[in-house]
Amino acid sequence: MAHVPVTGEHSPASSAPVDTHCPYCSLQCGMALRPVPPDGGPRDAPGDRPGGVEVVERTAFPVNRGALCGKGRTAPAVLSSRVRLTEPLVRRPDTGRLEPATWEEALDRIAEGLESTGRAYGRDAVGVFGGGGLTNEKAYALGKFARVVLGTSQIDYNGRFCMSSAAAAHQRAFGLDRGLPFPLADVARTGCVVLVGSNLAETMPPALRYLTELKEAGGRLIVVDPRRTRTAEQADLHLAPRPGTDLALALGLLHLVVAEGRVDEEFVERRTSGWPEARAAAMAHWPELVERITGVPVPELRKAVTMFCDAESSMVLTARGPEQQSKGTDTVGAWINLCLATGRAGRPLSGYGCLTGQGNGQGGREHGQKADQLPGYRKLDDPAARAHVAAVWGVEPDDLPGPGRSAYELLDALGRDVRALLLMGSNPLVSAPRAAHVESRLRSLDFLAVADVVLSETAALADVVLPVAQWAEETGTMTNLEGRVLLRRAALTPPPGVRTDLWVLSGLAARLGWEKGFPADAEEVFEELRRASAGGPADYSGITYRRIAEEDGVFWPCPERVERHDPEGAESVSADSPLAESPPADSPPAESPLADSPPAESMNAGARPHPGTPRLFLDRFATDDGRARFAPVSHRPAAEEPDAEYPVLLTTGRVLAQYQSGAQTRRVGELNEAAPGPYVQLHPLLAERLGVDEGAPVAVVSRRGRAVAPARISRDIRPDTVFMPFHWAGPGRANTVTNPALDPVSRMPEFKVCAVRLEPAEG
Repeated sequence: MAHVPVTGEHSPASSAPVDTHCPYCSLQCGMALRPVPPDGGPRDAPGDRPGGVEVVERTAFPVNRGALCGKGRTAPAVLSSRVRLTEPLVRRPDTGRLEPATWEEALDRIAEGLESTGRAYGRDAVGVFGGGGLTNEKAYALGKFARVVLGTSQIDYNGRFCMSSAAAAHQRAFGLDRGLPFPLADVARTGCVVLVGSNLAETMPPALRYLTELKEAGGRLIVVDPRRTRTAEQADLHLAPRPGTDLALALGLLHLVVAEGRVDEEFVERRTSGWPEARAAAMAHWPELVERITGVPVPELRKAVTMFCDAESSMVLTARGPEQQSKGTDTVGAWINLCLATGRAGRPLSGYGCLTGQGNGQGGREHGQKADQLPGYRKLDDPAARAHVAAVWGVEPDDLPGPGRSAYELLDALGRDVRALLLMGSNPLVSAPRAAHVESRLRSLDFLAVADVVLSETAALADVVLPVAQWAEETGTMTNLEGRVLLRRAALTPPPGVRTDLWVLSGLAARLGWEKGFPADAEEVFEELRRASAGGPADYSGITYRRIAEEDGVFWPCPERVERHDPEGAESVSADSPLAESPPADSPPAESPLADSPPAESMNAGARPHPGTPRLFLDRFATDDGRARFAPVSHRPAAEEPDAEYPVLLTTGRVLAQYQSGAQTRRVGELNEAAPGPYVQLHPLLAERLGVDEGAPVAVVSRRGRAVAPARISRDIRPDTVFMPFHWAGPGRANTVTNPALDPVSRMPEFKVCAVRLEPAEG
């Protein structure tokens, strides 16, 4: 049991332990929060009221089974009034400083800033930028607010930087995007896993147990990563390609599959389309060519194919490594091709999946934050989708704006086409590529309003900053990497000066002429979300708060009901959903009545509540013809390759003790002790050539800027590559140098590879 007493300026909402979920990554690990009595722990600071919560293991939750990483265990520390915002701040014209203000003044100022900008420059001069950590309810309300109240097309979110390439490839191949089309527990039961560009041991440690259990059961693990990470150390085979060459690697493996006669011809014929074109593209990538491109020896390529194909079942799981590239969609498509050609998709314990990064990276894009999507994962340019959602919102379909700019393109337009911005739950000054440029665009805005838990680097630039409630202080749903919709419950009441994001949107909507349609109650918002998503690809209409609580989450798609359609009792889903099999073992029996089921009189004869869909595609894929589509892709270089001036490759990523832009984790003492600042990891040969010693400051310079951090010399990285974690602002900000070159389909920036030079630095 982990004990982290916290003594903020607020009190437990109840005296009993409250089941909830971690505020960080997409595992959404189950935990319980137990109140600490007023005299049960030390005060955080003089004047703080004692009390708060402690984290307790929640062993029954199936995803993490009680395990937590250090970030989850220490999460209550950010609830402290010492590190968070507790009152609105408004920038005073006379001093230029952010100073305390009342909520009335702060909301009035935002409403006026957004409205006056729209009047002066047009509705699309007002932008909205959201976050992948917002609950489904907040993401839904934010998208509705942008399109209905502000009438702007200019909305996107930082989840664009997370798994948009995988989402685009998933849609193209399967007709539906859900990070994992199977429960995470299936990973431990398959025969071979190829893990591409993920350091699972540091980014989501509780999930590492599934790889451990895989190996204990006789399964094999292949890790693809240019660094020998903690995860790669667990692998049976570690492939270390040159950054930016994952596409060539996947094509080379598929070439060998064809050459060695390992194609599952029956599966390809029966369940796929587009194979001849994809096969021809792969055959142009022969093993020796792939070795020259990637640096991976041909014998290792052959060994990987043998391990993957000899297993009775296999999976490919990708993360940001192959996805955060200017060819990320095609790269993921090539790995999907490998699964399809070998019959390792649409079958039990096999398939392609993406390890989503942010806490609600999956749900955040399903319900309206993304520039081109409406709730239920509907397309914004689809007339039927617009009509359905407009009817739920009580507006005319033609009143809804069309698709807007993607995340980086929106940030790049600030101060020019977009003159005012409302930002919730994101810190792009640290997390966006070419961050110094993004910082200059933020500074050039006529008006910036930020709602956040802490005074992040981005919030510090705002004209108005709103202190909003945290994970432990509000109720709402999240959708984890498996597509499991979860319920995060409030365990504390927010401090007196803090409000929820939904309350903020409700207050702003009222000031801008919408007295109704924006409730502050999360469950009321979710009920509307259910209606808006009904019949869409991400159908939540059969999910309720009570069902989530009783079933430890419900997998989407989950229409309202399943209808019996023949005398023998065979079932069909009442919406176009690829329901594949019975629910997992941790779900209630199908014959049991589920909570909050529609009343009998509203259901067709013989219908019953839908059980949710833990496993997709076992019967058919979600395309029009039910077939998966191969992608005829070919390797191409990164947007920026090394040259004489910039001869080294930079790749970026995360470390165990910090999370994303670090806005919250950098305020936790224990985590800062474990990971106090940025560093540059480089190979001893490169360090010797530069004359750099361990711990000496080294400058990483690209065409976009310069970052300086201590050298960390290691043989766990390629000699032609350096690595920087991206959690810090200031001189060590890795994203100062990263390349914003965009994938043409997903609009994902190329975070994972750019050309740099290294120089010894002063100080």
